[in-house]
Amino acid sequence: MQENTELNREISNEELQKAVGIINRLFSYYNSKVVGQPGLGYSLLVAMMTNGHVLLESVPGLAKTTAARVMTEAVNGSFSRIQCTPDLIPSDIIGTQMYNMATNTFEDKIGPVYSNFVLLDEINRSSAKTQSAMLEAMQEREVSIGGKTYKLPEVFVVIATQNPIESEGTYVLSEAQLDRFLLKETLTYPNPADEIEILNRVESDVFTNISAVASMEDVLYLQKLCRRVYIDPAIKKYIVDIVQASRNTDKFMDPKLAQYVAMGASTRAAIAFMETAKAVALINGRRYCVPDDVKALRYSVLRHRIMLTFAAVADDIKVEQIIDAIVGAVKTP
Repeated sequence: MQENTELNREISNEELQKAVGIINRLFSYYNSKVVGQPGLGYSLLVAMMTNGHVLLESVPGLAKTTAARVMTEAVNGSFSRIQCTPDLIPSDIIGTQMYNMATNTFEDKIGPVYSNFVLLDEINRSSAKTQSAMLEAMQEREVSIGGKTYKLPEVFVVIATQNPIESEGTYVLSEAQLDRFLLKETLTYPNPADEIEILNRVESDVFTNISAVASMEDVLYLQKLCRRVYIDPAIKKYIVDIVQASRNTDKFMDPKLAQYVAMGASTRAAIAFMETAKAVALINGRRYCVPDDVKALRYSVLRHRIMLTFAAVADDIKVEQIIDAIVGAVKTP
């Protein structure tokens, strides 16, 4: 009862100012290290504030690992990087039992999943069994080793990457597995000016200067404050209308575009919209949500939840085009 009262309590000016101060410090630190990927930093911060997971899709060398490390350094969190390969097995990630010859007993050894931030590099290169084990840990936020359950850290964010170009030796994530990621970001090459700045920063060895600008307590503070951001019933209905429209495209969209949608978004999409809208509102210094907060990360929330037909691929129809048509068809409150 006390927890519900706390969640319903309006955010004070002091609490809001403290949150904005933490957020600004995190953005400043990220921008001082990473060049040309502002959307990635924004999504990682939202994931941190909502304790959600992010799927990153891009060709190699576009600062995915760097960005994840930078955000971890900024809050003085623990970081694990797991390079996925076809021979990776669940115990390599989750952990296993090791025999201790000195005590003549088996001891539980927790794997690299036990960190605040876990980078799963090229997740689609690991087998379906390994993917399933990791995604179960993401959902349940706990692992079992030898019949004993271990709770994962209170702040637990998985950042998985995949290369959209190479398909040989990969195991494509299923729709149900993709749905467990809060956001999906697609990264593009930096422009010439940004690329020159990247060279300058590498030359000046900017990545060796590590200094946390916040703490894990600050992250937990942002997460708790996020849950208290007010979202009006009209905004909730707006979210549900968007999700419903994605499932009934023939009723809301131009038939020419509607034919390209094979499957709409799940209820997890509605939950993701609500959580990200609250985070976006807090980032913008507000204690309440507006429709633009819902639309701000519409591509990231929906691009991995709306499945297109083969005809869409053949006709070069992008999922972002479909998302814009769906959101555009729904009346804004």
